[in-house]
Amino acid sequence: MAAAGGSSKSTAQKAPISPKSAPKCKPGRPRNQNKHLTKQLISLLSSATSAAHSFLTQNDLLLLPSQSLSLEYFLSSIPFSPSPSLSPPSQSFFYRLLSSASDFDPRWCQIFRMSKQTFTSLLSLLSPSLLSFLPSSIPPDSAIAATLFRLAHGASYESVAPRFGLDSPAAACLAFYSVCKTVNEKLGDLVDFGRDLERIVMGFEWISLPNCCGVLGFGKFGVESELLGKNGSLLVQALVDSEGRFLDISAGWPCTMKPESIFTQTKLYSRVEGSRELLNGACYQLSESNSIPQYILGDSCFPLLPWLLTPFIRPNEEDSFGSAEREFNAAHSRAMGLVGNAFGRVKARWQLLARRWKEDCVEIFPFVIVMGCLLHNFLIKYSEPLPEESVGRILREEELPVFEGEADEKGERTRYALAKHLSWVSMRR
Repeated sequence: MAAAGGSSKSTAQKAPISPKSAPKCKPGRPRNQNKHLTKQLISLLSSATSAAHSFLTQNDLLLLPSQSLSLEYFLSSIPFSPSPSLSPPSQSFFYRLLSSASDFDPRWCQIFRMSKQTFTSLLSLLSPSLLSFLPSSIPPDSAIAATLFRLAHGASYESVAPRFGLDSPAAACLAFYSVCKTVNEKLGDLVDFGRDLERIVMGFEWISLPNCCGVLGFGKFGVESELLGKNGSLLVQALVDSEGRFLDISAGWPCTMKPESIFTQTKLYSRVEGSRELLNGACYQLSESNSIPQYILGDSCFPLLPWLLTPFIRPNEEDSFGSAEREFNAAHSRAMGLVGNAFGRVKARWQLLARRWKEDCVEIFPFVIVMGCLLHNFLIKYSEPLPEESVGRILREEELPVFEGEADEKGERTRYALAKHLSWVSMRR
């Protein structure tokens, strides 16, 4: 019977090949010759590996961090590790850099994402506290430099330790988390929404958003976790100003939580809704009959409140917006880009945060994220150049569910008054 899908005709069987008629194979190389070739290959690989070790040792101050880390990774992946032909330098990479690099050497920004002057300022700010955390074998300058290098390039503790004169990966790990704790304590006042509100409002007035006090959104940071799903992440709620500076950060929320549930549990919400200590300033007069209170702009995943203005959403696809709603949504979308750019710049500058973290590091990850955001603000304060805006990635609305609850009536009136104002401003241009 023919097989399914095959021909119904029988197929002819081929006659077996007799030993005499079988084609003759060429004899293989002698076993000794194979051994000789293997030895030659190992010798060549050994010489190349030793040469690469020597090149890395002699040129580590000239190579870009990405180049030296890639070469290190290549050498570590070789199954045998011959001893390098040159002995390691008597001083670590970091102290040789200190002795050879001038104050304006561009290598500082390449390696640590900041100039030498700014590094020195950070060192003077953190050193007193670090001395109480670290053993005497780990100097504060080495600890800070090692932390910035790991944060900037995603380097392993095994790569960090010898570069910065630390005696083991465990010492590099201790230095990293000690600096993380110190940054969170000492630079925490760089994220203070209640301070310098006049400057914040003035910044938004330059982009035609009167009485606006910030833009609220979420950033996502990848985590490999069975509980959080295949593309699991931690959500970070952040309020930013018109310069992309973080004004409020709440980190470490699982992506399985609804955004509105996160929002109502944050300190920002309690400071506005509970204690009423924020956004209680004077109203802005739009016209003789319209004024608006202080407010912040929020993504569509948030509820519309008197102080939190979200975009207009079409109830049905066939519904169309008027000119006022369109102008508001356009201005709102541009403002939300500030949040995306702020998180994008943090990840571009601190590549460790752009990587997916292991589940066993989930507890410490939020503190590392906050450290990256605080250092972002610190570098803005010291006028360090920002990464390119193009690295910013705005979270699309479909990635976070649109809030489906009731809209606040006072919030609707404030939003529409601002929408009419923006439409009027647009027509006068």
